[in-house]
Amino acid sequence: MSPSAAPPTLRPRTAEEVAEAIRGHEKILPIGAGTKPALATPPAGAVALSLSGIAGLVEYEPGEYTFTALAGTPLREIEAKLARHGQYLPFDPPFAEAGATLGGTIAAGLSGPGRHRYGGMRDFILGVRFVTGLGEIVRGGGKVVKNAAGFDLPKLLVGSLGRLGAIVEATCKVFPRPRATATLLADMGSLAAALTAVGRLAASPFDVEALEFDAKGVLAIRLGGAPETFADRLDRLAQFVGGRAERFEGPGDAALWRELPPSLPAAESDLLVKVPVTLRAIPEFDRLIAAVGARRRYSAGGNLAWVTWPGPAGELSALLSGCGLAGLVLAGPTAGPLLGHTRGDGFRQRVKSALDPENRFPDF
Repeated sequence: MSPSAAPPTLRPRTAEEVAEAIRGHEKILPIGAGTKPALATPPAGAVALSLSGIAGLVEYEPGEYTFTALAGTPLREIEAKLARHGQYLPFDPPFAEAGATLGGTIAAGLSGPGRHRYGGMRDFILGVRFVTGLGEIVRGGGKVVKNAAGFDLPKLLVGSLGRLGAIVEATCKVFPRPRATATLLADMGSLAAALTAVGRLAASPFDVEALEFDAKGVLAIRLGGAPETFADRLDRLAQFVGGRAERFEGPGDAALWRELPPSLPAAESDLLVKVPVTLRAIPEFDRLIAAVGARRRYSAGGNLAWVTWPGPAGELSALLSGCGLAGLVLAGPTAGPLLGHTRGDGFRQRVKSALDPENRFPDF
């Protein structure tokens, strides 16, 4: 192997092999299926530890609304099994169709449109088994919804980016799937009008499954429930929000949401970045990123932005810092996954020191 060649990716098949691999390397980064390239690329000097070979459904209790699966299990396999029992993961984990794994989704802390009503990944994880930087296999949480008290290790690992441990197994709760879904696509004419409508919807009695909008002011409002109720509910919703409205039901509804971001950028030089925002921060943030031609979409009722950035990561990081915001890079060239005004660095490093005292995993 030439000095410039990347070291081979390690592919353990068991938790014990993961522990052995971690103990045997000075720097190592756990990765999943690579559907978020920026999070699956080890920094210089680190070895990639692929957990995609540690896969399979360990236990599934439809009556208990929980399942346990190994970290490398593709989400689409889990979702297919749940669907046969009328159940699903209501936070709509992104990149599932692209092959995203359970462990990778937990480590990235990613949630999709359903987060608006049901909460995100951290609200559905009950238990976890992972390997620390010392090569110790640790279990936290449990396999039931009612759990014992203690430090919440499962939630600690949500969004940990493989910096605190290598997740090898997780238990999650699930929900019954709605009988059907329908979406009202309402063109409000401007971003300002869309923000006003989102604020009004938050204080309304409408039972909204998902709520997203783009920079042009087009709202996507999803409902769930019995299909025979949609005509009346969509009528009332359209009257409430105003604007030019279009309706999608059945296959059309499913196709619409499959086409919405996030998706990997077409150009390898572009960044795909997840940015937590607020309704109040969006106008100025949108003005700044629009000036450089960045594509963006706002999710979770205006609490999250998916941004495709066409310039250097440092420029976006400076822009985010100026707005008091932070970003997580999912794809594209970057020196690290975190951009902008990050908080809690001191606490994060103390936790990392406890779980990875020899600093085998890359820093945040």
